[in-house]
Amino acid sequence: MTHFVEQQSIKQWLLLAIVCCCAFFVHNEAIFVDIMESRNLITAREMVYDGNWLTPTMNGELRLEKPPLPTWIAAGIEWLSPDNLALQRAMAGAAAILLVIYLYKFACLLVHDRLYALIAALLLCTSYSIILMGRTASWDIYCHAFMMVAIYYLFRALQSKGCQWRWFTISGLMMGLSFLGKGPVSFYALLLPFLCAYLLYYRQPMQGKWKGCAWMLLLMLLLSSWWYVYLFVYHPEMTEQVLKKESTAWVDNNVRPWWYYWKFFLETGAWSLLTICTLFIPVWKRRLTAVKPYYFTLVWMLGILFFLSLVPEKKSRYLLPVVIPAVLTCAHLFMYWIRKMRKDDYIGKLFYRANVALIMLVAMALPVLLYVFMYREMRMGLPAYLSFSFFYLGIAVVLFYALYRIRPLLFLTGVVLILMSAELFMMPYIGTFVTNKERKSISQTRNIEALKPLPFYYDSDEVIRIELVYAAYKKIQKIDLSDSATVSRAMPFVLVSKVPAEEILPSYLKSSANIQQIDVYNDNPWPEGHRRYNETFISYVTLIQNKKTERYEQNK
Repeated sequence: MTHFVEQQSIKQWLLLAIVCCCAFFVHNEAIFVDIMESRNLITAREMVYDGNWLTPTMNGELRLEKPPLPTWIAAGIEWLSPDNLALQRAMAGAAAILLVIYLYKFACLLVHDRLYALIAALLLCTSYSIILMGRTASWDIYCHAFMMVAIYYLFRALQSKGCQWRWFTISGLMMGLSFLGKGPVSFYALLLPFLCAYLLYYRQPMQGKWKGCAWMLLLMLLLSSWWYVYLFVYHPEMTEQVLKKESTAWVDNNVRPWWYYWKFFLETGAWSLLTICTLFIPVWKRRLTAVKPYYFTLVWMLGILFFLSLVPEKKSRYLLPVVIPAVLTCAHLFMYWIRKMRKDDYIGKLFYRANVALIMLVAMALPVLLYVFMYREMRMGLPAYLSFSFFYLGIAVVLFYALYRIRPLLFLTGVVLILMSAELFMMPYIGTFVTNKERKSISQTRNIEALKPLPFYYDSDEVIRIELVYAAYKKIQKIDLSDSATVSRAMPFVLVSKVPAEEILPSYLKSSANIQQIDVYNDNPWPEGHRRYNETFISYVTLIQNKKTERYEQNK
């Protein structure tokens, strides 16, 4: 029996490894670099090339708003393999896998059923926001992954007899890493709701455990605070300014009404309707066997939603942690459908069939969507279009069988196959759909030998897009063109401007410098005419040299 359980466990881990590989690593370069990735990767570059390991900078200016751990990871990758976007994003994918692994382990601990744990883990790595964060070099995934590890070991320590020092130690270390990942974000958005739910449903005698908790907190404080102590010692004024800025940002920036997160269920993507179904408590409390774990995960999910709604600043990516208890709650419904649903349970079957029918309709609609957006727009050839169409129609047939015969695992398999096929085969096509074919990137300046040793500047009256700094692979710093002394010291240099240089250069510079326009670049990731097309991505690159210096060099 033990050998059989071990074999099943190996098969489950192998399945999760395959699904995670498709979800987080395959074709992870297909989508363009967004503003958050640009900021993060620029900071990592400057860590490596300027040696700013303890005082991060972005485009030459101090960037102390974000703790440094994810930037250190990105800087390590930049040092090993410069300008490797796929590898940078793969590190976020590795953090997502860590999250999946420990959610699986936590689910095993919660319900003591490996099938439940497998379903929860598969729901997680096929959820929209987890796939998105695991395929982009953003920092959100790190803090929540480390916190999930911390929660697992904390839960294990609290549920065990006596004081389990090693579990408290690991939990404290992981909490500290989470804080170094993105400050108190995961403490507030993931750990606090977990503790509230735990106190409601899993209160255990704390006799003998208080010393372990104190040790855990001490480790967490030491690991999470040392960098801030360093900043207060060496950059006190800047640190104080940043703290004030960050504290007011939660109140003043991106302010939304408290109900802004009402669409939280969409973060689970294909499982959105299933997430809504978990909220029908009167239906499930009479049907589920593991009622207490269901209540616990549901309260955890709603607690995250409640605490995030209290904060005035709201963004959709802040909802990432809500997916973690959401998939644990959804897995309870799957377990009921698989093992406990009676033949005469019409309500249970109604919920099940509604979920399957929705995904089946999506599978049937995919060939039409592919025709409209891919084949008709000549982004996909006829053989590829026909292959994908027959595949998705085949999945629709399988889902119809799962709907008619009540086969929940077949339903889960169908959804996983749809998402895996999109990640394996569709991502290159999707990448062309969200990419500007006429894009002429400022990254081409990297290949111009005359510009490589020169500094890049932009006019102090303009604002530079950070994406351009990332694409140029060098700093583009501010310069006051009206200050002749500063400009004279900077020459020769490259000017990046939103309009032709002749329109913004002062008269003294026009007469005393040689002005040579290199080219006009358009880094818009979206095509012209699209609602996201932005003129600020257009840049005029101009070489500005002192005339006397140039004549001397020519004569020499």
